[in-house]
Amino acid sequence: MTKVTYITPEFAVSPALSPDDFARIAAMGFRSVISNLPDGESQSHPTSCEAAALASRFGLEYRHIPAVKFDIFNDSVVERVDDALRELPGPILAHCLSGLRSAIAWAAVAARRQPADNVLARLSAVGLNLETVRDELHAQNARGQSASLSAVA
Repeated sequence: MTKVTYITPEFAVSPALSPDDFARIAAMGFRSVISNLPDGESQSHPTSCEAAALASRFGLEYRHIPAVKFDIFNDSVVERVDDALRELPGPILAHCLSGLRSAIAWAAVAARRQPADNVLARLSAVGLNLETVRDELHAQNARGQSASLSAVA
């Protein structure tokens, strides 16, 4: 783990974790880990089963939500990340190979509740320029607005 980027005080992203990183994460005060790294994507990092055992050893909650580039905005990924953000104790560290997919997954969830411009501004404030997914975040916002209207009807 070379860098941790806090998007909010309760949520951060990082590149893929090595076995030694779990002790560091716990020492940094994280209480949960979300892995967006699909098993087999990187042979040099623990599998989801190995990572779950490491997380448990250091008192961390763990959720594996694999996400590949083309599926990151699918409901199956966004809704599972949303559930994890609501259910896991924070602060939460999410990781994938570079940390970028984890940041995008957070952004997709956030965009369902607030304007995409606000989400992009938050990411930009922490050094993440994700303008390339602006249209997708606007689409997520429309999905969130539609779901809110359906719940009221």
